[in-house]
Amino acid sequence: MAPQKQEEEDGFVYTVDEALTALGFGKFQYLVLGYAGLGSMVDAVEVMILSFIGPALKSQWGLSSTQETLITTVVFAGMLIGASFWGIVSDNYGRRKSLLIVAIVTTVCAFLSSFSPNYISLLILRMLVGTGLGGGPVYGSWFLEFVPSRNRGIWMVIYSTFWTIGTILEALLAMIIMPRLGWRWLLALSSIPSFAALFLYSFTVESPRYLCAEGRISDAYDILSKIAVVNQKKLPPGMLVSDQVMELNEELLEPRANKIFNFKTGLSSSLMLLSPKLLRITLLMWVVYFGNSFSYYGIILLTSQFSTGENKCFSVASHVKNDTSLYTDVFITSLAELPGLLISALVVEKVGRKVSMALMYVLGSLFLFPLVVPQNEVLTTALLFGARIWVIGTFTLAGVYCPEIYPTSVRATGCGVASAVGRIAGMVSPIVAVQLVRGCHQMAAIILFEVVLILSAISVLLFPLETKGRELVDHVSL
Repeated sequence: MAPQKQEEEDGFVYTVDEALTALGFGKFQYLVLGYAGLGSMVDAVEVMILSFIGPALKSQWGLSSTQETLITTVVFAGMLIGASFWGIVSDNYGRRKSLLIVAIVTTVCAFLSSFSPNYISLLILRMLVGTGLGGGPVYGSWFLEFVPSRNRGIWMVIYSTFWTIGTILEALLAMIIMPRLGWRWLLALSSIPSFAALFLYSFTVESPRYLCAEGRISDAYDILSKIAVVNQKKLPPGMLVSDQVMELNEELLEPRANKIFNFKTGLSSSLMLLSPKLLRITLLMWVVYFGNSFSYYGIILLTSQFSTGENKCFSVASHVKNDTSLYTDVFITSLAELPGLLISALVVEKVGRKVSMALMYVLGSLFLFPLVVPQNEVLTTALLFGARIWVIGTFTLAGVYCPEIYPTSVRATGCGVASAVGRIAGMVSPIVAVQLVRGCHQMAAIILFEVVLILSAISVLLFPLETKGRELVDHVSL
């Protein structure tokens, strides 16, 4: 610490944001992106696999439709539990420790589920897998805290593409494995990304922003020094300080009170989300995440209902498709997300987060609206694919906006709880997209999706600020 001690004597100070800006987005951040992206791929693979193993298990084990649906429900239930829990652990014990536990739980349970001897054991193991998958937002928060504020939105969109890559690869793997080796081999081989994340964990480092927020300035400086060496850049002259110190200095210069709250317990972290400073943000974020998950998974289920002849009231498919066609449909549907990600990357820094999300919600609702009445197969497919393009865009931009608007002290908790609300939507969505449509209430189902999309758009516009180009905040100031 001799160099920093000398710099301290020079009288200059800098924050983590200023250090990251000076270091730029270099080789070190690419490595962080690769690992965080791998974690996102794990989430996508383990969620998408549910589209393939359900029908196979129903046939092999003679399951009822309710039992088949429960395989998906328990995963989302696990994610609901895990999303809030891992966020609290991350904010109170560190991003890196959380990543390790998440990787262990997901990897072990995902692999063991391929050996499930019966239905009950499979449900238990898949629910535990869901609990591990609930830690997905921690990967995003961890990556965000290494990215300079300039073009941060674009890099978060690029991070989101790993999810789509995971869905595409899983569909391809299912096309190859399921007809030849069956569901057990698909579960086992799909756990390879989880093993990779666990193996590569030893190369990760703690977030310097989290370390600063915890008052571990020396440790944060060591991490920033490593980034400087890898990126072949230099840190700013002076001494590293946390945003809390800067805010305390402002308090001495300004007459108004500026109290800093930094709770240490999990309960306190959760309660902080409902503090006067964050209450509006938190409630609106819950609406947005509910709307995103409800619409995203609903569109996938509607695509299945309308394209496989499941709808008994109206026939929009020329024939009932076989298993191979099912894998192909999922593959093509996943490709529909690529334009949405590209558009998100183009508008996130130029237009901003709020306006872009609101516009995408409106466009998504416009694509869905014609489906209030049955359409022919080609038009139905085109409308659903178009809607998915815009909904994946809102999903992606919300994933950028949420960790940006929350301070470091509750960032993972805020994103985790919002994600948990989204998991509730994932559990509710089949009731609308499947049960209402099968019950000949297609108009009611589509109107419900329209209402959710419009409410989400209004919620976005009510957020108090735009985060484009804004430096991340470490603590809540009241």
